[in-house]
Amino acid sequence: MLDFHQLKQETIDYSKEIGIDKIGFASADVFGELKSRLIRQEQLGYQSGFEKGDPEERAEPERLLPTSQSIISIALAYPSKMKNPPKNEKGARRGQFARASWGEDYHTVLKEKLQLLGAFLQERMPDIDLKWMVDTGELSDRAVAERAGIGFSGKNCAIITPEFGSYVYLGEIVTNVPFEPDEPIQEGCGDCNICVDACPTDALVQGGQLNANRCIAFLTQTKGFLEDEYRTKIGNRVYGCDTCQTVCPINRGKDFHHHEEFEPDPEKVKPKLRPLLRISNREFKERFGRMAGSWRGKKPIQRNAILALGHYKETEAVDDLIHLMKNDPRPVIRGTAAYSLGKIGTPESYEAIAEALASEKDEEVTEEMEKGLDFQVT
Repeated sequence: MLDFHQLKQETIDYSKEIGIDKIGFASADVFGELKSRLIRQEQLGYQSGFEKGDPEERAEPERLLPTSQSIISIALAYPSKMKNPPKNEKGARRGQFARASWGEDYHTVLKEKLQLLGAFLQERMPDIDLKWMVDTGELSDRAVAERAGIGFSGKNCAIITPEFGSYVYLGEIVTNVPFEPDEPIQEGCGDCNICVDACPTDALVQGGQLNANRCIAFLTQTKGFLEDEYRTKIGNRVYGCDTCQTVCPINRGKDFHHHEEFEPDPEKVKPKLRPLLRISNREFKERFGRMAGSWRGKKPIQRNAILALGHYKETEAVDDLIHLMKNDPRPVIRGTAAYSLGKIGTPESYEAIAEALASEKDEEVTEEMEKGLDFQVT
């Protein structure tokens, strides 16, 4: 008869050997509160559309593994600071990727850890059933981690661990092994509401409730024209947003460099903006392809870089933006370039917009060109 208590301890010990920073065990019962919350989020229109599965699949482990009895949750810490960050200077303005995209794509790294953990369990139980997931699976990583005692769910909608703050990546294995569950952490945010107050777009409706459609982390990944109200809010972010993490008092001083794979290359995570405008698909893949922030391709990154140049009123980028406005085949890029040229506001910018407007056929682009020209009189 297999001793499941002993197997749990062996699994914990092995997880440390392979570099997992934290591991916890949870029951595979239905996540009833989560299910109700997801249904409510759908009704309110607060979901981004990137979520996988319906509320039932996301909250009922049995739908994913009919024999499920427990869930193993893992966490890997990632750094919050980099050594020698490059300067963001006039004439050489830079964008920024959120910390969750520093280093190698975390999906790849966690997948390797979960596969090792799964192989370890299969050696001891050849007939084991298991299914692992990282972020893109149906189950809510955060709900699993909370139940497994990895951390508590913060008002910023992130799992906050006592050791590493919220700077952790999460993944899980659903299995038919009846592991004894761990106790959830009872600590919370208390009266602190700093993240809710600091959210640039008011995406945090209230503590623990996020309107994903307003979240900069989501908005920077969209491919169409960014709505006007968000254009001044994203600043120089080309992918993701860290505000609700960086303002969190619990995260103060939390900076762990346990995994070489997550170490940031300063020139990649704070790239110069102007070269991004001219980068080819091949160059983009070679330079950024191993980062989580590359998954939507170069178009959203370029659009965000164009907006960032407008945000900085970077006059040195005027010629680059004029070239895009007149020659790029993608309407979103042409139109956004016209908008940012108007924000930069040089005589040359306005002259170029007016000239391009005379021959532009796309209605959305012409609308953006007119917005650009409107900056001339405001």
